[in-house]
Amino acid sequence: MLRVVDVPMPTPAAGQVRVEVAATSVNLSDWECLRGSPAYARIGGLRFPARRTLGSDIAGRIDAVGPGVTRFRPGDEVYGDNLALKGGFAQYALAPEVALAHKPSQLTFAEASTIPQAGAIAWQGTRKAVLGSRVLINGAGGGSGSFAIQLAKQLGAHVTGVDNAAKQDYMRSVGADDVIDYRRDDFTKATVPFDLILDLVAGRSVFAYQRALASGGTYRCVGGSMRTLLRVLTVGSAVGRLTGRSIAVLAVKQGPAHFSPIADLCITRMIMIHIDRTFTLEELPDALALVGEGRALGKVVVSPA
Repeated sequence: MLRVVDVPMPTPAAGQVRVEVAATSVNLSDWECLRGSPAYARIGGLRFPARRTLGSDIAGRIDAVGPGVTRFRPGDEVYGDNLALKGGFAQYALAPEVALAHKPSQLTFAEASTIPQAGAIAWQGTRKAVLGSRVLINGAGGGSGSFAIQLAKQLGAHVTGVDNAAKQDYMRSVGADDVIDYRRDDFTKATVPFDLILDLVAGRSVFAYQRALASGGTYRCVGGSMRTLLRVLTVGSAVGRLTGRSIAVLAVKQGPAHFSPIADLCITRMIMIHIDRTFTLEELPDALALVGEGRALGKVVVSPA
């Protein structure tokens, strides 16, 4: 159940700032935390979410600073992935100083809010794409996937995007060379293997992924069923070593150093930001469902104003 309620104004502790939120983008992790599925979404809160106010990718203005804060002062425009404390679906949110960066003036608050989590995943997930390599992105029609397609193309790769039929044209519009409707075709049975697979919604067997990889290829997943992630963590490593492939879960590094490079590319329009829709706080259930049910093209933003 989701509802809008009045709560006390939070006070920043040492090393924290209070942000007057202008925009918060919706991530699949918000939907997972709301539903408690996959099981890893229940970490820190078995029966109820660890944070009752969700939303981690925030953009806004510093309203107050806690003791020891040196990088920001009230009035500064900031953005970042507040994954530890969340609270972005509100008018004010507390965030660790280290999680935030100064918002580039060339980006709106809504645009900046789309970058931190999705951008970091795409940036780290496509690092091994090179000129002429064959790259497949599963779940390519969402936020991270849209960035990943464009990054891989920037590196000279041939990119295949996988998502539902309604997103085929959109994936092509952001640069995908080929597209696959996962409801009709199994990309792990492709006749030509891939050098790099970035899987944002993992759900197949380790052996299927191994089959889809070229010799020396790399498979990285970030998100999907708990069973698949555990198999990739255990069986995947062994299968990869035995077959000359690298199969593992992508350990996403957080913080400004890992999402600022994407922002720089967005400023120069080398990478385009696509916001499907912007919702109010009262419309948050619809915003979460749009992302969680796989219907969003690119990013979805919630604005408390």
